[in-house]
Amino acid sequence: MAVRLTTWFVTQGLSITGSNSTSRHRSYSNARFSFHCSPASSCKLRHRNLSCNCVNKRQRLRKKGSVEQPSTSTDFRFNGDDDSESDGASSAGVIVPIESVSDDEALTANGNDSISTTLTPSDQANPSAYNTQDLVGMIRNAEKNIHLLNRARVNALEDLDKILGEKEALQGQMNALEMRLAETDARIRVAAHEKIKVELLENQLDKMQNELNLNGDGGVERGQVEIFENEDQLFNEEAPLPYRTSINALVANLNALRLENQSLKNDVEALREELSFVKNTDERVVMLENQRSTLESALKELESKLSVSQEDVSKLSNLRVECKGLWEKVENLQLLLDKSTKQADQAIVVLQQNQEIQKKVDKLEESLETANVYRESSENMQRYNELMQKKIKLMEDRLQRSDEEIHSYVQLYQESVEEFQDTLNTLKEESKRRAVDEPVDDMPWEFWSRLLLMIDGWLFENKISIDDAQVLREMVWKRERRIRDSYMVCKEKNEHDAVSTFLKLISSRTSPGLHVIHIAAEMAPVAKVGGLGDVVAGLGKALQKKGHLVEIVLPKYDCMQYDRVPDLRALDLVLESYFDGRLFKNKVWVGTVEGLPVYFIEPLHPDKFFWRGQFYGEHDDFKRFSFFSRAALELLLQSGKQPDIIHCHDWQTAFVAPLYWDLYAPKGLNSARICFTCHNFEYQGTAPASELASCGLDVHQLNRPDRMQDNSAHDRINAVKGAVVFSNIVTTVSPTYAQEVLTAEGGHGLHSTLNFHSKKFNGVLNGIDADAWNPATDVYLKVQYSANDRQGKAENKEALRRTLGLSSADVKRPLVGCITRLVPQKGVHLIRHAIYRTLELGGQFVLLGSSPVHHIQSEFEGLASHFENHDHIRLILKYDDSLSHAIFAASDMFIIPSIFEPCGLTQMIAMRYGSIPIVRKTGGLNDSVFDVDDDTVPLQFRNGYSFLTPNEQGFNGALGRAFALYMNKPDSWQQLVQKVMTIDFSWDTSASQYEELYSKSLARARAVAHA
Repeated sequence: MAVRLTTWFVTQGLSITGSNSTSRHRSYSNARFSFHCSPASSCKLRHRNLSCNCVNKRQRLRKKGSVEQPSTSTDFRFNGDDDSESDGASSAGVIVPIESVSDDEALTANGNDSISTTLTPSDQANPSAYNTQDLVGMIRNAEKNIHLLNRARVNALEDLDKILGEKEALQGQMNALEMRLAETDARIRVAAHEKIKVELLENQLDKMQNELNLNGDGGVERGQVEIFENEDQLFNEEAPLPYRTSINALVANLNALRLENQSLKNDVEALREELSFVKNTDERVVMLENQRSTLESALKELESKLSVSQEDVSKLSNLRVECKGLWEKVENLQLLLDKSTKQADQAIVVLQQNQEIQKKVDKLEESLETANVYRESSENMQRYNELMQKKIKLMEDRLQRSDEEIHSYVQLYQESVEEFQDTLNTLKEESKRRAVDEPVDDMPWEFWSRLLLMIDGWLFENKISIDDAQVLREMVWKRERRIRDSYMVCKEKNEHDAVSTFLKLISSRTSPGLHVIHIAAEMAPVAKVGGLGDVVAGLGKALQKKGHLVEIVLPKYDCMQYDRVPDLRALDLVLESYFDGRLFKNKVWVGTVEGLPVYFIEPLHPDKFFWRGQFYGEHDDFKRFSFFSRAALELLLQSGKQPDIIHCHDWQTAFVAPLYWDLYAPKGLNSARICFTCHNFEYQGTAPASELASCGLDVHQLNRPDRMQDNSAHDRINAVKGAVVFSNIVTTVSPTYAQEVLTAEGGHGLHSTLNFHSKKFNGVLNGIDADAWNPATDVYLKVQYSANDRQGKAENKEALRRTLGLSSADVKRPLVGCITRLVPQKGVHLIRHAIYRTLELGGQFVLLGSSPVHHIQSEFEGLASHFENHDHIRLILKYDDSLSHAIFAASDMFIIPSIFEPCGLTQMIAMRYGSIPIVRKTGGLNDSVFDVDDDTVPLQFRNGYSFLTPNEQGFNGALGRAFALYMNKPDSWQQLVQKVMTIDFSWDTSASQYEELYSKSLARARAVAHA
């Protein structure tokens, strides 16, 4: 503990002055103390003026004018008129401080410094003023001070001995540690143990140093107090040299111990580095061991092949001997053949002679038979002529009668031709009428969607009325020929003429199907994050093909793929919608996506809700999508649309349901039934209840347990819960997932609400876009193929191996694929395990995907780096659409080991491309993949491999069974591949189920309205 001796001296000096020497200071106002350091002191010194009570008193005395001049003949120094500080030799009135020194240095300075004070002139003239008692007291105080220094020295030596002993013990432990470094496991344990001991020793050393400092400071202070206790003036005395030397030695030893302690810390750090190197060595040993086992297995295979080849060589030598014998037999046979050929030639000559003789005999017999025929025919001719005369007479009679009949038939024919002509003209007229009314099938859906958007644009721009727009929409909806022809006629005309032409077509008609409007946050391919975008596009196209009018409403993101909307244009319309207590303007854009008409809403809000560079993940997502939901309903209201179904998806548009019934149905937008589909109940859109008021909903009415109040926090609202309560139809993406979310484990807090509304809750398995995922037409594949011609699959497998740098030495080695987001839901630990397990089973593994979770992404980046140049493993940590098609086509097996999976489209796409899925039995995976070895499932439905428990043992069982069938029964494997490629996972079946749900809900609404 560092101290400033100047502060102590000044304090002590002033206290003494205040108590014992008041009279002297009054008599000799110019006298002041000065302390001189002896030349033997080892302290670092500097001069500083005394600035305390002494100076203040001196200044007060100087003001009184009682200034006395110092005597120049004395050795004692007196203060002059100049109070400035001198930088040279010691001047009058100077105190020497010691700054920032240790306790040991303070003791040394105390022992070596002599203390002097200036004497008054009367004291100089009268030395007898120092009586014997004062001198005895000073000597006793000095003895006490020496005694205290001795005690401090003894304590310091004892502490030094203890420290040296501990140092020796520590050195022995370090030696033992070095000996144990020979064994890797022991090194790690001993290093950790020694580290703890070193830290304990350091703490003990610091503790002893603190105690030593405290003892040193206390001793100095007691000694100094005793020295100045009864005296006003002190003499310069120098402490004995042995004490000063011992204290310096003690300080040096302590410093040496500190250096040794630091050295020990460095040794421990070096040991840590060696231990980390040993760990790395262990990992390399494990890797080399794996490589050695692989090389041994390869060597065994080569040895077996060598033995087989040796047997083949021995057989070959035997065959050579047999071949020589056969050549000899062939030569003998050749001789026999030559002889038999000569004999055959002779036989042929004889046979030819016999044939010529036979021909001459045949000619003679024919001439004889001809002569007999001529003789018989002359007799028959006479009888034949007589019969012919009779037949001629009969024919003449019949001919006369037939002429009469033909004449009557001609008259009937003329009458029938006239009747047929009349009928034909009637049919032509009916055909013309039907041609006008029947749907046109030779135009693409993009044409009708573009036509529909053009009509809506005219409506928004007030160029046609709402009723006219409704009639024209129905004509487009029915794909009538005359509206197509009218569009073609006025295609080159100006807009005014086109509007006039279309208004001439208006007539009262009935709608052939349902009008369905999807309000969603995603749609593939323009704005896709996950499966939601695929569902909106796929279901919309399937319903459109069934004759329904389907429209989509999306936010206009700045990051969507604008090149997939070639006809995108802005309407001359400003749509105003309510938010945060005022009206905000929105810009409306229209365009066709995948043949569907799409409306894009761009909020002109100062927060730029959808100009963030990403679809989700913003701090104000709740506000962004509640704003969009209300703007979408405002668009439907102002356009005069009266849809049959408004279908909203996930929490982002769950606000549509309460907004529709609370705000927009009373305004006239009341024709629709609300259908809500939740694709993943893990994401529910919760927020403080107060935020719901921004979109105009009544927080007081909706923040109730039976409405939108979150089941786990009464001060928060739950958007998904509100949609479940306020929708007429509630669906999720698979039947099994619908059952799972009714439980406490799978419902994420909404199981009680879903059970209460279970009558309107259904699970409909999603489908895939069979046009986009078709190996027979896929442009991303090197070779297209089909279920009946699968040769292209092997060629795609070889092409992917070349692209990714995988080994092609064994063309029959199975390739396992995985395309997924690397999040805990997808079973990341099983995916990581699958990499190594596939290698053990003799396969190749390809992963495509990335993770939004930092530590998971970092872990797989490390794996990708580890397997960067591996012959059988490749990890691509990003998403690449074209590469995903190639991996589906090349893979023999596909793993989807999800912890939970609401639906999942990967397994359906994999089967479409002939890749056998290996999945965990959960959600939609359980509804689409049925185990090959499950006897409880009919044989025609078995199409993959599954496991129940989400651990390595369960996964190993399914993967091992798949490898066994692939390796041992290739014919059965090919039959399984052909079967899965023919399974229909298109949206047709799912769209039919949604069509039925829509129709039933509308029928119930109409029945209630008529009741």
